[in-house]
Amino acid sequence: MQRRKNNFKRRRFNERSTLLISNVPSKNLQLKNPLLSLLQKSKTSSQILQIHAQLITTNLISDTFAASRLLDSIVSKTLNVNYAELVLAQIHQPNSFICNTMVKCYAESSTPERALRFYAEMRRKGLLGDNYTYPFVLKACGAMCGLLEGRLVQGEAVKRGFGGDVFVVNGLISMYCRCGETGWARAVFDVFSEKDLVSWNSMLGGYVGCGEMENAQNIFDEMPERDVVSWSIMIDGYGKKMGEVNRARVFFDSMPTRDLVSWNSMIDGYAKVGEMEVAREIFDKMLQKNVISWSIMIDGYAQHRDSKEALNLFRQMLCQGIKPDRVSVVGAVSACSQLGALDQGRWIHLYMKRNRMLLDIVVQTALVDMYLKCGSLDEARRIFNSMPERNIVSWNVMIVGLGMNGFGKEALECFAQMEMERIPMDDLLFLGVLMACSHANLVTEGLHIFNRMKGVYRLEPKLEHYGCLVDLLGRAGQLDQIQNIIQSMPMKPNAALWGSLLLACRIHQNVTLAEIVVERLAELKADDSGVYVLMSNIYADVGMWEGMLRIRKLMKERKMTKDIGRSVIEVDGNVEQFVSGEKSHILREEIELVIWSLAKMAMSAG
Repeated sequence: MQRRKNNFKRRRFNERSTLLISNVPSKNLQLKNPLLSLLQKSKTSSQILQIHAQLITTNLISDTFAASRLLDSIVSKTLNVNYAELVLAQIHQPNSFICNTMVKCYAESSTPERALRFYAEMRRKGLLGDNYTYPFVLKACGAMCGLLEGRLVQGEAVKRGFGGDVFVVNGLISMYCRCGETGWARAVFDVFSEKDLVSWNSMLGGYVGCGEMENAQNIFDEMPERDVVSWSIMIDGYGKKMGEVNRARVFFDSMPTRDLVSWNSMIDGYAKVGEMEVAREIFDKMLQKNVISWSIMIDGYAQHRDSKEALNLFRQMLCQGIKPDRVSVVGAVSACSQLGALDQGRWIHLYMKRNRMLLDIVVQTALVDMYLKCGSLDEARRIFNSMPERNIVSWNVMIVGLGMNGFGKEALECFAQMEMERIPMDDLLFLGVLMACSHANLVTEGLHIFNRMKGVYRLEPKLEHYGCLVDLLGRAGQLDQIQNIIQSMPMKPNAALWGSLLLACRIHQNVTLAEIVVERLAELKADDSGVYVLMSNIYADVGMWEGMLRIRKLMKERKMTKDIGRSVIEVDGNVEQFVSGEKSHILREEIELVIWSLAKMAMSAG
């Protein structure tokens, strides 16, 4: 009964949106003119533009109904705000449907505050809102966290008799939840007697969005009926929001029917917590996959450092004819960065150009990072300099990359340019600059920037900044100054900082300080095999063989094993991984032959 009631309300909504068009004779144009039928079937911006041109040449654009259909297609299929505004400017007497369409366009854009401005302009022109206007305006209020504005809209809706309309009530629930006011949302929800499934799902999603999973569970248990959206909300809440993938899996396994969204939610939950094997198992069981499914897996592998599998999956996706989206492309490019796979990174970049994919700031920053990590500075500079927009992440990637490649002076020039352009700084940027100074051994400059961070920009250095400073001074051999900094730090040193100092002790063969550092690492229970191997090498470097043997004996007693060495190389566009001691590699015989040939050449030259 409730499902039939909901279906009736949805039909009523669709019928009402058609009745909002007041020009009845114009509706016959849709039946007679093939352009409007084509407009309804159009899917791309290019198709809409062609139909728009035909509407102009046939003078059909002056008809209110035809103009409203064009505007609705632009908003629903492209969400191109500027294009929609151009069409709106050509409509001399917009009706309620047209105004509602524009409010919707603004509410779903990146500038929702424009929806409120447009609504205010409607009011000034005497166009009153209806029960389709208010939900869109409330959606805009929620997107911009405009709680005060939302309450004013609520007051007006109530005064005009729409306070009990199901669409308005659902809009209010969503608005309050997006503003973090789940208590007010629940008050609206409880008072309303004609709740539909959307009302329940809105309240459920609001609790999940605010991390109130206990309240969400209670609402879920009380629901008179549930659809696949209800189950997917709970899977998202426990899996992605809370990281409790086991509880999410219980919901997933209990679902009466599963759609693509629920499958994607489940693999995303496992990917978020790094359980990529389970995520892959579910992914492989999916009978139907979309680009989101592939993107979740590719990005998950890249995030959890299984770069080779990320690229394998990216290639499989392309072979199946699925066009990648921004997430999958960034994941594949990041995988190339981690592997140093320059040829594959270039190919992906070329693929994006040939397929005219949108190279937004996120994709361009990922490409800059990839080229820098692969050592192709000219290509990185070319992309960075051509970017129409740069954010602080873009600058940080460029600064760190230049520093890692030994161009510390150029990294500092980037920092100076940011200062000149008055770009807001944050602590992550200063971390990147300090890392660049450390790699380029720019001690004086690094100390100066560290002091300016606190003195000029009023940013309190964190443990990571002190760690960079220790690394910088350690490379320069200023170990005494490091000890003074550690003693004056407002926080206790962590294992990473002590590890940087231990590495500096080996470079400068300071055994006494190294022994103290190992004691500190032992106190933090961070004295793993790597620490003892490094200490053993320090003893060996200065000829203290007894100390080296003592460390080796200690490692043996504790059953510590040295981490296996791995290396990755790109050969003819394929990424090959070599593991120390491995004898089963497919290219083993060829590699041994090359090494033997090189050894013979060296012996002959000698």
